[in-house]
Amino acid sequence: MTPNSQTIRFLRQRIPSFECIVGCHDCCGPVTTSPEEMSRLPRKTAAEHETALAELSCPHLAEKGCTVYLERPLICRLFGTTPALPCPHGRRPEFMIAPQIEQQIHHYMASTRQVLV
Repeated sequence: MTPNSQTIRFLRQRIPSFECIVGCHDCCGPVTTSPEEMSRLPRKTAAEHETALAELSCPHLAEKGCTVYLERPLICRLFGTTPALPCPHGRRPEFMIAPQIEQQIHHYMASTRQVLV
C-alpha cells in the first residue's frame, strides 16, 4: 500500500456519511482528483469525458446515480459534510466533518497533482 493510499484510506474513514435524496445528483459535476484515486475508477473514453464536461456532469454518473459510489473521490465525499460544500437540499450527517480532517483533505488535494475525473 502506497503512502497516498494510506492517506486516502485514513481520510475516507473520517468523513461522516449521510443519506442523499434518492435521484439527487445536484453535487455531481466535474471534479478533480488525485491520480491515486483516479486509478481506482473505471476508465472512460475521451468522448465520455467531453460529453460529461459539456453537461457539467461527471462521466461516472448514470441515470440511477453514481456508478463508482464506493470508490468516489474525497471531494465527492466532502459534499454535504462541511459548511463549505453544503447539500442544496439541506441533507447532512448528524455531526459535520471535523475541521482538522477537512484541512487534511484540502492539504492532500493541494499536495498531489489533480486530474479531471
